[in-house]
Amino acid sequence: MVVHPEEFFQLPLYFDLGATLLFGLSGALLAARRGYDPVGLFVVALATGVGGGLLRDGLFLQQGPPVCVQDSRYLLVVLIASVFGYFFAAALDRIRGLLFVVDAIGLGTYAVVGVQKSLALGLGVGAASFIGVLNAVGGGLLRDVLVREEPFLFKPGEYYALVAGAGAALFCGLTVALEWRPPRAAAVAIAATFVLRVVSHRYGWTTPPARTGPHPRVQAPLRPDRE
Repeated sequence: MVVHPEEFFQLPLYFDLGATLLFGLSGALLAARRGYDPVGLFVVALATGVGGGLLRDGLFLQQGPPVCVQDSRYLLVVLIASVFGYFFAAALDRIRGLLFVVDAIGLGTYAVVGVQKSLALGLGVGAASFIGVLNAVGGGLLRDVLVREEPFLFKPGEYYALVAGAGAALFCGLTVALEWRPPRAAAVAIAATFVLRVVSHRYGWTTPPARTGPHPRVQAPLRPDRE
């Protein structure tokens, strides 16, 4: 099913800026935990905050320069996240699970943003859902490369990309099949993604590794959001 560009599929800008702020803050807190200086912290926050959008716009949508360089507000919110993470990291680190909560909310938010931008350009729901997942996990992928870790997405572990995919598919279903208004559909999809992420984390649901023979049990990799 192909959806034609219409105003119906436009989300308010604050969804995109909010996701950028949340992911930027998660990147800044991770960098602070590693003892990075202000420049390193900003670079990690920038990659985490806008990395998914860069991959989305640069590889798939290709509608001119990425939105994060067309609108200075994206860099501004990353800067705010960086300053907040640099000066208040010690206090925030004492709040158990804060990074996990921030990351989980940002995951669903960026998933629906990627979907709505794709639907607005006339892509089908399958392609839109895929780009939504890429938008959600791309920043974390670039972050892991920058801090020289094996990308989290490549390892057996907690549901992450699958949760983002569920949120993207739910947003597609609500807007395309049920014709809900985007803000309402986005709120439901983001909430559902958050709940799925929390539940899977709480009960230790993990993705199985590929097997070519007997392997020892693989534990879920530790994430910066795990205490």
